[in-house]
Amino acid sequence: MKILITGPDGVLGSNLVRELLNREYKISVLILDGTLTPTLDHLPIDRYYGNILNPVDLDLCVRDQDCVIHCAACTRVYPAHDELINLVNIEGSRNIAEACLKHGIKRLIYIGTANSFGYGSTLEDLGKEGNPYTSVKYGLDYMDSKRKAMELILEYVHEKNLPAIIVNPTFMIGPYDSKPSSGQMILALYNGKVPGYTNGGKNYIAVKDAVVATANAVTEGRIGECYILGNENLTYREAFKRFAKVIEVNPPKIRLSNVTVKIFGELNSFLARWLKFKPAITKELAAISCDRHYYSAEKAINELGLPQTPIEVAVKECFEWFRDNNYLIEK
Repeated sequence: MKILITGPDGVLGSNLVRELLNREYKISVLILDGTLTPTLDHLPIDRYYGNILNPVDLDLCVRDQDCVIHCAACTRVYPAHDELINLVNIEGSRNIAEACLKHGIKRLIYIGTANSFGYGSTLEDLGKEGNPYTSVKYGLDYMDSKRKAMELILEYVHEKNLPAIIVNPTFMIGPYDSKPSSGQMILALYNGKVPGYTNGGKNYIAVKDAVVATANAVTEGRIGECYILGNENLTYREAFKRFAKVIEVNPPKIRLSNVTVKIFGELNSFLARWLKFKPAITKELAAISCDRHYYSAEKAINELGLPQTPIEVAVKECFEWFRDNNYLIEK
């Protein structure tokens, strides 16, 4: 089977390419023009260079494929509002859907996000597929555009018979995080740059588990269905304590009040606009950090064979990859 992956160089894509190669699929990738892809070096894959906003580029790489896995997305969260985010995530997904229909693709797997569904705030009340979207309150084009793109794909399924499945990962941790993205949390802990923890929390998953379920979705799962890919629901205090033990550092001990965190976020956003720097914490991210975003992955476990690897394993693999690739500051 021939499979095309867009956005192959992120933490999910880099691990996914390897999993699919191990399953002996013939893999092609679409790489954004001018992008360096160190995590894909020396892999036996066919490379196309282009942009999902250009239908001509998509025609060239989608034709003759059996399956397309659409990982590419604009994940920036600063500034909170940016037309490029909407163009890439919504119109880019529309272009992918049209190309799949045009070339008779047997299955499209769209990589969404669990944030596209309403979250739960306790272990007894977990977010599930189909929950009404609630993260609109944060005012981030990234979250809103991913929800709209998911709705667009489902519209194509129901109105144009697009053979698509949607997987919605939570917070993924693992190796080959070259940007880095989620692994930035591990680096911050290691470098002592996490001053404290908020009252919030989130769901964590080993990226390799998300990859197995995504690879299984090539032949398993139901067309037109969404699947949350997650594992452990942890408060930030619990997560930092467990992560710090793996990487052998002290966890942050100070609990930061919601008021303190939100004031800091507001101030940071204000200063960033005037002083022209990219803030690590914005008012939107501060608000998110105060909430608990808990999810259930029961549906994906049952229908896509989603593994549930302890998150410590993922943290260890992520940290060792950073160490082996010179991301760590010597202490």
